[in-house]
Amino acid sequence: VEASKMTSVAGRLARQNERAEGVGTNENAVKFCNQDYATLKSQCLQRGRLFEDDAFPASSRSLGFKELGPLSPKTRGVVWKRPKELCPKPYFIDNGATRTDICQGELGDCWLLAAIASLTLDDEILARVVPPGQDFDQDYAGIFHFQFWQFGDWIDVVIDDRLPTRDGKLLFVHSSEGAEFWSALLEKAYAKLNGCYEALSGGTTTEGFEDFTGGISEGYELNKAPPHLFKIIKKALGLGSLLGCSIDITSAYETEAVTALKLVKGHAYSLTGAEEVHYQGSTVELVRLRNPWGEVEWTGPWSDSSEEWNRILPEEKAKLANAAEDGEFWMAYSDFIKQFSTLEICNLTPDTLTSDEVAYWSYYQFNGQWRVGSTAGGCRNHPATFCSNPQYAIKLEHLDDDPLDGKHGCTLLVGLMQKDGRKDRRFGEDLNTIGFAIYKVWHLLYGRTDIRLGPDILMKQQAVAMSRTFINTREICDRFHLPPGEYVIIPSTFQPHKRGSFLLRVFTEKEANARRIRRHFLVICFKKDIDPQFKSLFRQIAGNVRTFPSRFLLCACTSVSLQMGSLKHKRQNALNRNQRCPSFSSSKLSLMEFHVLWLKIQKYLKIFENVDLDNSGTMSTHEMRGALAQAGFQVNDAVLQVVVSRYASPDFSINFDNYVSCLIRLEIKATYSLPDGHAYASPQWFCLTLH
Repeated sequence: VEASKMTSVAGRLARQNERAEGVGTNENAVKFCNQDYATLKSQCLQRGRLFEDDAFPASSRSLGFKELGPLSPKTRGVVWKRPKELCPKPYFIDNGATRTDICQGELGDCWLLAAIASLTLDDEILARVVPPGQDFDQDYAGIFHFQFWQFGDWIDVVIDDRLPTRDGKLLFVHSSEGAEFWSALLEKAYAKLNGCYEALSGGTTTEGFEDFTGGISEGYELNKAPPHLFKIIKKALGLGSLLGCSIDITSAYETEAVTALKLVKGHAYSLTGAEEVHYQGSTVELVRLRNPWGEVEWTGPWSDSSEEWNRILPEEKAKLANAAEDGEFWMAYSDFIKQFSTLEICNLTPDTLTSDEVAYWSYYQFNGQWRVGSTAGGCRNHPATFCSNPQYAIKLEHLDDDPLDGKHGCTLLVGLMQKDGRKDRRFGEDLNTIGFAIYKVWHLLYGRTDIRLGPDILMKQQAVAMSRTFINTREICDRFHLPPGEYVIIPSTFQPHKRGSFLLRVFTEKEANARRIRRHFLVICFKKDIDPQFKSLFRQIAGNVRTFPSRFLLCACTSVSLQMGSLKHKRQNALNRNQRCPSFSSSKLSLMEFHVLWLKIQKYLKIFENVDLDNSGTMSTHEMRGALAQAGFQVNDAVLQVVVSRYASPDFSINFDNYVSCLIRLEIKATYSLPDGHAYASPQWFCLTLH
């Protein structure tokens, strides 16, 4: 166990060092399967041999596991061939990458094809996925590489160019002319990344789009468009986001059917502009769309040749009007939300954007895990375990420049993505049903970077925001507009005890402060929840003041007899023992802090009683490790030796006083020790922390 812990720690440190050196960026991508493209290509050229990829061989296991498995009739007659075996003069990219290079084959990955087609609309983004300088001419060695964003890192995937064929034709993605191969090779690299070709069946365009850009996508159903969607569109364009829209189809027969107003159903459009013009004494909102076909344009109001353009200011017409049959056109926003069904916005990370003309999102990401028995707590419907989920704090301080609804606040996008769903398909594992909740941090706790919200807080207040639903998809993303303050985001599965790995991403319009919370639960009690008898006891001990010297309580509570009535009797003893507790001599505890510490001591007593089976009032030093573990501390041999030398009696027994003193010291150290080695010793705060 210790060895595995050391390995885990070493692995985390190695990953931290790699990130510090820029590994995982598009410029310095992680080498998938530790394969370096330049090295492998050089070796092949020196040996005069074409590359053969052992990590993704030209065999049935690379095709699939069920529908495309070794015994499936769909894989009969499949032969793996290189492009030079399929045509006399193959091209990697011929006269630029266009949508005609992408034709679907016998694999149900149209979602991926739509995402690949979107790459052809932006040369800079295409170059991030399809590194330039690859071809079938000079220095050809049968090896190519592509880069994909995957759960927070850019991955460089190397492949050979052996492609599955049947009867001399490509089985999957191919170009319309049959001589251009960049899209087929890109599909193969993506299949390798996900385990096999069959793993690519079924999906959403946003999934592929995110893996090609590293962005975070949000979707809108236009028949339920929020009132400020036009402003959201304008802001997204100003932030360099990529926008796409489409018209839903009700049957396969409607695929790419053209409506009476020349809109194509089941077809992906790009939304490239949003402007307002003055028309007949009022303001009209317009959106600019592009059909990637390069033709077939909207013929309704505000189309290229419509009369509306003659009734606006000349300078506005000169700025916006476009009469070319190039697939790009304007339409009224009101018509847009009536004619189209869905809008998808892919918000890009700052490293993707190169233009100085756009603003940038601030971006934060965290890797996490739901572990059965520790951090797989399920949703709020399961109060006994919900608080054990991972927690992430974010502090919003700066207001948006241009609030959408006129209300000042802070915009943030929260995306929760579960990992490796496609890879796990071959093992029969389904995606978890996931979602998240956002809670407000009380003003009392602002700036506390080491506190997790426990059940005393989470179960007594409602979330200020939540994901719109819990759903078994790769990612769920929602947009929120919150007042400045500190918040905690809690990602979870719907049911508890579901294992999985996830990536939590947060985009904010203004710079924020985000972090993972790794420390202990915070226990807060409400005055109304405190028993009246306990309040009376507090007043007897504290007298007429509203706070109670913590040195009295600490010393009094570390007595074996912990009945309520004994506290007053032991006040004088506590005063006499004050010299043993010098660090608490000037500290005060309120009623609520007093109550929290009382609960803590009761917890210690219960653990002590469980270990002290012979009712001797002591435990052996051999039993101490188990008692500490029940209290939430996993100690190694060196720490245990210190505990024994400091708190055990000559006969190697430990009484309750010393047991509690040890636990308090451990809690202070664990809760207030910071990475730089400094420690806080505030008694008020130590009594508010509890495992």
